[in-house]
Amino acid sequence: MSEATTAPATSAQPSAKGSLYLVPAPLDFGCDSEAALTQVLPDGTLRRAAQITHWICESAKSCRAYLKRVDALHPLAAPLQAQQITELPREVHKKGDHGVRGHAPFDARPLLAPALAGHDVGLVSEAGMPAVADPGSSVVRAAHDLGLRVVPLVGPVSLLLALAASGLNGQNFAFVGYLPQDAGERSKRLRELEALAQKQGQTQLFIETPYRNAALWQAMLQTLQPQTRVARASGLTLEGAHVASHTVREWRQAAAAPDNRVPTVFAVGV
Repeated sequence: MSEATTAPATSAQPSAKGSLYLVPAPLDFGCDSEAALTQVLPDGTLRRAAQITHWICESAKSCRAYLKRVDALHPLAAPLQAQQITELPREVHKKGDHGVRGHAPFDARPLLAPALAGHDVGLVSEAGMPAVADPGSSVVRAAHDLGLRVVPLVGPVSLLLALAASGLNGQNFAFVGYLPQDAGERSKRLRELEALAQKQGQTQLFIETPYRNAALWQAMLQTLQPQTRVARASGLTLEGAHVASHTVREWRQAAAAPDNRVPTVFAVGV
């Protein structure tokens, strides 16, 4: 029975707090094709998502599209138009959750008012696991500060899938986000990451907005040393997924640039 149908809480008997569920989404956002949800997400995750009626998301539009796909498998607890969906502020997408580069950390506690009132809240991003290579960590941090239960649900995480399939060091690795767009700064950063990989044996993982994939790829082949090993994983979990791992010397001889329409994870290592 939902909280709304139970007896009203009194001051002596407060409502129980809801939980924050980290709801993974399929990795096909923005792609030409979609993966069947049953192939990439466990049924338990889909059933839990169908029960949630309050959401914090990166994009309300993509959240609704995802819930529509869930509804086709498990009826939603509330109609799509009745779902309470709140977007993270745009500045969180641009500047990050943690107040780096002189910006104040984002205070997400007001977004969790429904959980304090007894409703479970779902956190979802456009693809993969929220708060991992996507916005949302400020919401998770706020949930801990408010004493809410945080429950990560099982689903695809592109970084770990790419790492596992790369043949690079999975015992020591770092995700460094996006590289600089300026050509000179990007080359400098690539050399820094290559040096870390060679010195520490630490695999360096990074991503790019798909339409810049080819430019990043060319910079990698031009900047990195011939013996450095590079892996790229494109369209993970989709039927046309492609993962390959070679030295820069081998890549220069054989491979075309990655598709500028498909999300790709890049990895540099030894």
